[in-house]
Amino acid sequence: MHRHLRATTWLAALLAAAAVPPVVLLTNPARVAAPPWAFAMALGYAGIAFVGLQFLLTARFKTLAVPFGIDLVYYFHRYLAIGGFALITLHAALVAWRQPSLAGFDGEPEPHVLAGWAAWALYAVLVFSSLFRLKVKLHYDRWRKLHAAVAVLAFGGTGWHAWASGRYLDVPGKRVVFAAAIGAWLLLLVWVRAIRPALVAKRPWFVASVQPVVERVWSVELAPEGHAGLAFEPGQFAWISVRVSPYAMREHPFSIASSAEHPERLQFTVKERGDFTRAVGRLAPGERVYVDAPYGAFSVDRHAEASGFVFVAGGIGIAPVLSCLRTLADRGDPRPVVLYYANDTRERAAHAAEIEALRARMALRVVHVLLYPPADWHGERGYVTRDVLARHLPADREGLEYFVCGPTPMTTLVERGLHELGVSAWHVRTELFDLV
Repeated sequence: MHRHLRATTWLAALLAAAAVPPVVLLTNPARVAAPPWAFAMALGYAGIAFVGLQFLLTARFKTLAVPFGIDLVYYFHRYLAIGGFALITLHAALVAWRQPSLAGFDGEPEPHVLAGWAAWALYAVLVFSSLFRLKVKLHYDRWRKLHAAVAVLAFGGTGWHAWASGRYLDVPGKRVVFAAAIGAWLLLLVWVRAIRPALVAKRPWFVASVQPVVERVWSVELAPEGHAGLAFEPGQFAWISVRVSPYAMREHPFSIASSAEHPERLQFTVKERGDFTRAVGRLAPGERVYVDAPYGAFSVDRHAEASGFVFVAGGIGIAPVLSCLRTLADRGDPRPVVLYYANDTRERAAHAAEIEALRARMALRVVHVLLYPPADWHGERGYVTRDVLARHLPADREGLEYFVCGPTPMTTLVERGLHELGVSAWHVRTELFDLV
């Protein structure tokens, strides 16, 4: 109930932050505009508010992310950005339709009008480069820098456009409100690009060991340098900066795989997939690393009332699940646990031997699901379907909490299967790996 109340409070605050600017700035008894024109202005101011909120959503404030998990906050950021771009586009279209001269279509456009159109074009670049980054093969690090630079330029152009063309800003008090809002959003940018990296830089880590796990999967262990380590919940994740400073905007998110009972060490299970992860195996002991953590809500610690747990992991999705398993084992937790572990082949099941060993320390049942099993395989094969789930779930499913982590097609299939088996969505937690 406390988490739900906090989530509701945050959502209400975000909606108010988006609604207040158009309401306040359009309130002017001395000038009552025609409805189409006032509506166009409302769309513009609401679009500015939506864009400004992006700085808040990407600032990684833990209090904001606690009820949802930072992965859902980033998804909300994505869709709110699309909504803001749609509002700004509708604003521009209505102005061009009702007043072509003000849109710069008749005669020489004024500088602030050009700034508005330039900002709109930059927002288009932001949205489409984010939605189609993987399809156009835009490198993650280059995309992040482009994203940040274009966002600042676009927001600056929007602010100038609204300030210079603000018929509804002609009352001094409203200019103060507008300036304060712009200033607050820019302060968030200072927090993200300067203050938070400075705090991260004060608590460095170093590589303690790098060990191969299975083909193209590595276990990386970090140790704190000059501090006591990191308190975290099992299943959370961290942003890691390797061979660069925290100011370089080249950090990458990885799930913590180690036990929360040992904050003096951080262990990550990393699969080679992109340019950064392909170099993980070449990390040398002693190299300095910066860690911004912890984040995420994919944790058994947030469900102390649960009578047991069911985990469904696909491939490298075992990393946060392994953190939960190790922690439960270290605590001597007696509650029953079922793990469905899906992989292409038996050889690609990372940490399989350790997982089997954990069965001696906790009430753990492991169900391996192989897409390409060997000829002598007698276990589950194919995908984690409704039938596979039903064959191994406890008869008494009420009171259990379900955690799903892996490729999106797998998580979608598992969520559908659990729903068909009568498991409430309130008891299913899914870790979303594709943050960007």
